[in-house]
Amino acid sequence: MTVISTQEFAANQNKYFDMAINQDVCIRRDEGMFHIRYNPIAETNGKKQKYKQPDADFYRAISMDEFRRLVKEDIHHIYNSKK
Repeated sequence: MTVISTQEFAANQNKYFDMAINQDVCIRRDEGMFHIRYNPIAETNGKKQKYKQPDADFYRAISMDEFRRLVKEDIHHIYNSKK
């Protein structure tokens, strides 16, 4: 880990950005530190979303039409029980 001051970082930003690719770089300011972390763009934004294969829960699920029908029945039951 390399710890540098804010003045040193301001004077040599590219040097420390390049260094952060291979090691931890920390910038000390007052009572705290900032960590420079390298994340390649290909790893964070370029990944395709992975989809899982349907499992037993998926095949046991009810359809949207069946769900609507059951909800309507429940609403009618609640409404009629309040009369």
